[in-house]
Amino acid sequence: MRRFFDSRQLAHAPTLELHNGAFVPFAEHPGRAQSMLAAVGGADPAVDHGESPLRAVHGADYLDFLRHAWRDWRAADRPGDAAAYAWPIVRRRPLALDRIDARLGLYSFDVSSPIAEGTWDAAYWSAQTALSALDAVLAGESGAFALCRPPGHHCGADYLGGYCYLNNAAIAAQAAVAAGRRVAILDIDYHHGNGTQDIFYGRGDVLFVSIHADPATDYPFFWGHDDETGEGPGAGASLNLPLPRGAGRDEYAPMLDRALARIRDWSADLLVCSFGADTFSGDPISHFRLETADYPEVGRRIAALGVPALVVMEGGYAVDALGANVAAFLAGF
Repeated sequence: MRRFFDSRQLAHAPTLELHNGAFVPFAEHPGRAQSMLAAVGGADPAVDHGESPLRAVHGADYLDFLRHAWRDWRAADRPGDAAAYAWPIVRRRPLALDRIDARLGLYSFDVSSPIAEGTWDAAYWSAQTALSALDAVLAGESGAFALCRPPGHHCGADYLGGYCYLNNAAIAAQAAVAAGRRVAILDIDYHHGNGTQDIFYGRGDVLFVSIHADPATDYPFFWGHDDETGEGPGAGASLNLPLPRGAGRDEYAPMLDRALARIRDWSADLLVCSFGADTFSGDPISHFRLETADYPEVGRRIAALGVPALVVMEGGYAVDALGANVAAFLAGF
């Protein structure tokens, strides 16, 4: 399986995040990507596809905000990384707001995703990495791995959050649809891919299936419940399979079988797999109990669909084991 990564993805390096009531070192740091890259044995560089594929998913106003947020934060004589502190949870609507503090709240949903000097460049090249890996799949390869960092699946069309700024999986899925493919997205990160679901929730041309921690107890809380199945033309095109904290291989395997059966029924001819290694038992911010030895079997079961697959990297924060877990999953293909 070909692997893709661009060194400009390392430029995103916020200092702190607010977690459980305290400012702590930013968990989604460049060392994550370096650990994975070392374990998978290197990668091909990304090719620049421009902003057009990004604009097919994200609004131009949001992209403009993301591109200039850190500059505008510093222009306002603000120290550190740019982060919001107020959000329009009631009657959220587009407003022409000049102050950077207001725009940070308008285009985000949590405090875990500060914008640093290199955030735009890293997110841009993370998306280009996903698109470059998709090129390989569209050209006939059975699979490709996009080592995306920062990740993307919590990011919606016009908001960031959960360490995510551009939705790499959604951008690749939309590009595959534009290329005439019937696409299914399988999200197997510990946390629900709320941004990806949101982007496709009202559409019937992309299937979204997610296995994740029950949002009754885990982030992102407000999305990913099992009664969320899509709306309008997208009714029935979302399937959420939440699991309780502490779930291990025995609980996970039947849910994976359900997810894969739904994808087979969909007759997808291209799969985008949002893979998070934060399902690992040693992950510091997650609570499943998969072990490194379990990941090859997960990969094998997905590959057994016989559908060309683009694997897009999402979460995973046990950095010492992260590379081994990713390599084990890819070995299953």
